[in-house]
Amino acid sequence: MFTGIIEEIGEITAISSSGDGWRLTVRAPRAASGAVHGESIAVGGVCLTVVGSTTETFDADVMKQTLDVAALADAVVGSRVNIEKAMPVGARLGGHIVQGHVDGIGVVQEVRPGAQWSVLRISLPHELAPLVVDKGSIAVDGTSLTVSAVSPPSATDGASAADWFEVSLIPETLGATTLGALVPGDRVNLETDILARHVERLLAFRTADAGADRAATSEGGSR
Repeated sequence: MFTGIIEEIGEITAISSSGDGWRLTVRAPRAASGAVHGESIAVGGVCLTVVGSTTETFDADVMKQTLDVAALADAVVGSRVNIEKAMPVGARLGGHIVQGHVDGIGVVQEVRPGAQWSVLRISLPHELAPLVVDKGSIAVDGTSLTVSAVSPPSATDGASAADWFEVSLIPETLGATTLGALVPGDRVNLETDILARHVERLLAFRTADAGADRAATSEGGSR
């Protein structure tokens, strides 16, 4: 479990094949210091398991399924990534509950710099749009952010610029995370609020159950 408060910006120093996935070596001195085999570290918003470490680097395996759904697949040697170690029990929850389980990939549509902040507009897959609400929380490349604007509901299927949200980045976020270097066209990992995902699942079952009840009533009445 993570909070979305980035602890440092790491650098991918090596990528090698590991089965049908990758093994990454990440230089992140703060995270690597004291890291133990089997612990979880979020790399660009993706929860990875440490399989080896030195005083300045750690190794982690990335399975093919993760590469298929996460923008981490775009990484190359030298890529900078947001790093956060798992939240210890009893710590303050400075951001929001982040699992490190990527829901989908967003694409930066617009960067509007301001005097004290920057506003990012990011498109997202249509199926994720209902889970993102104005003033709600979302994790972008592992960074806990507050949504400042959302697109109106649309009937578009699939990923489309018609579905978007905006976030406003303060100077601290711009400097302490990789988000300050984003430009239009960049792909980012998105993780929606876990509470919204649970509500969506509950409503889906309620809708399905109601439909089954109506079908049963109709069938019984026609006999």
